[in-house]
Amino acid sequence: METEQAAKPHPGGSHIRSFVHRRSHITPGQQEALERLLPKWALPYQPALLDFGQVFGRTAPTVLEIGFGMGETTEKIALARPGDNFLGIEVFNAGVGAMLRRIEASELPNVRIIQHDAVEVARDMIAPDSLAGVHIYFPDPWPKSRHHKRRLIQPPFIQLLASRIKPGGYIHCATDWQNYAEQMLAVLSGEPSLANTCEGYAPRPDFRPQTKFETRGLRLGHGVWDLIFTRKA
Repeated sequence: METEQAAKPHPGGSHIRSFVHRRSHITPGQQEALERLLPKWALPYQPALLDFGQVFGRTAPTVLEIGFGMGETTEKIALARPGDNFLGIEVFNAGVGAMLRRIEASELPNVRIIQHDAVEVARDMIAPDSLAGVHIYFPDPWPKSRHHKRRLIQPPFIQLLASRIKPGGYIHCATDWQNYAEQMLAVLSGEPSLANTCEGYAPRPDFRPQTKFETRGLRLGHGVWDLIFTRKA
């Protein structure tokens, strides 16, 4: 029987984790990619600001993607936007291994990975006014009311992310849970440094591919909500 373990707190960290470590299945291919490719494409967490030019070997707009899962969407966006850099954050080994395999298979020079808690990465490693955008697609909805405090989209974190985005940069969130979409809209609308690009929810932009899971959900009548906010000048 699989069990869940709470993530160990990082020294100095006081926020509630939006994830738990699970004993999840990892394929031999994902494990092999972790062992072989992690040193090449991943960055260790450290409380020091990143130099994106040094990390990616070029100067280009950099987008932070939080919780890339198995990497399907990240791969497609990075292929479609070769002029942008993508810094992906994921905590689970299977997802990181899968993304590493995608980087190698698709020859993606514009993707780097950090396997660590997103709040601490944004707080300690991302300089203010440095990001072109942030992608947060289908984060864990924590559907039970008593677990809503674990949801990633909370006012302090959005305030932190907004400070890391350049004026004119964007935050793009998507969820298939209506209650979470309502919370996202309220939290993003409540951040004074951000402006909504639409009246309420946004249509899915062309650059966010529709996932297999999302396509199935839409066919079954489930809703999907996108929100795109920009940082005010």
